[in-house]
Amino acid sequence: MLTSLLLTAVPRAADWSPKVAIVMILANIVAIAFAKYTIKHPNVGPELPSPEMFGGFGLPAVIGTTCFGHILGAGAILGLTNLGVL
Repeated sequence: MLTSLLLTAVPRAADWSPKVAIVMILANIVAIAFAKYTIKHPNVGPELPSPEMFGGFGLPAVIGTTCFGHILGAGAILGLTNLGVL
């Protein structure tokens, strides 16, 4: 009984499509741009194999930035799906 009630309360999620991928990519680009200007010490911690490819970020900064980008992207995808855009 409880499971069926929970299933009816779950909102519709977007199926994967190129539009969803573009929204996630844009969210990660926004997060990287935001981090570029706000992280005080971006190169602290272990370095990546090609630091110039990652904007001079160290491993912790890249992981934190992409986590933030995915949180932004998930929110944007859910919001745009709820509005009927995706």
